Amino acid sequence: MPSTRARHFVFSILMAFAMVYGMELYNQALMTGGLTTELFLVPFGDMVPLMAAVIVLEALVGGKVAHHCTFKFLRAGEDPALLITVFLGIFTCWTMCPMMSFVATIAFKQPPLSQLVATWLQTTAMNFPMALLWQLFVAGPAVRCLARWLFRLPFLSGEQRQANERNERTRAK
Repeated sequence: MPSTRARHFVFSILMAFAMVYGMELYNQALMTGGLTTELFLVPFGDMVPLMAAVIVLEALVGGKVAHHCTFKFLRAGEDPALLITVFLGIFTCWTMCPMMSFVATIAFKQPPLSQLVATWLQTTAMNFPMALLWQLFVAGPAVRCLARWLFRLPFLSGEQRQANERNERTRAK
C-alpha cells in the first residue's frame, strides 16, 4: 500500500503498534486466566522495544519472505488487490509469529536452556492463530484505513499538494 519510503515507515510503525498491542494483550490475558479491564494498559509497558523488534525483523526478514512467497502464487496487476493483501498478511504472520514468539520467549518467559525450544514452540503455537486472525480481521484493515486517511493529509502527501497546485494553475488559465 505505501508508495514512498516515508509512507512505508509510517505504515510500519502503525502496523507494529497494532500487532504488538493486540498480541501483548492476548498474551497477558492468557497468563492471567482471562481478559480484564485492567489489562488494556499493560501492553504499553513493553511497547517500544517490542515495536522496534517487529520493525527490524519485518524489514530484514518478514516482509521480504512475505513478498517472495506471495508473488510466487500471485501476479501484481493480474490478481485482485484484496487477494494480494490477504496473502501478504498470511505470509507476514507465517514468518513474523515464530520470530516474535522467540523474542517473547527469551524476554518474558526466560525458560531454562533445556526447555527453550519447547517453550518457544508452545508460545508460537498459542500465538499463531490469534496473530493471523488479528492481522487479517482487525489490525490490517484498521491500519490500512488509518494510513489511507493519514496519507491524504497535506503534511504527509507532497504529491497530493503538487496535484492540487497543478489543478489550480490549470483553472487559472
